[in-house]
Amino acid sequence: MDESLLNRLKARAVEYPPGEFHFPELYGRDWNALWIGDKVRIGREFLNAVRAGKLPGIEDTARKAGGGRIYRKL
Repeated sequence: MDESLLNRLKARAVEYPPGEFHFPELYGRDWNALWIGDKVRIGREFLNAVRAGKLPGIEDTARKAGGGRIYRKL
């Protein structure tokens, strides 16, 4: 994941309310305009960034529902 996208997601995460969410909700409305291959790649990179602690306050719940992995903002 490039630094500009990571920084954008960090900024959005700060403003995001606590609780569970799917990544496309955090990514924003431009998610639907992405090609499916980009969605898969960016989603995997987001998961890796969360697991590496690059998005403080965001954790992987290790659950999937509604078509995607569920994350939690603490």
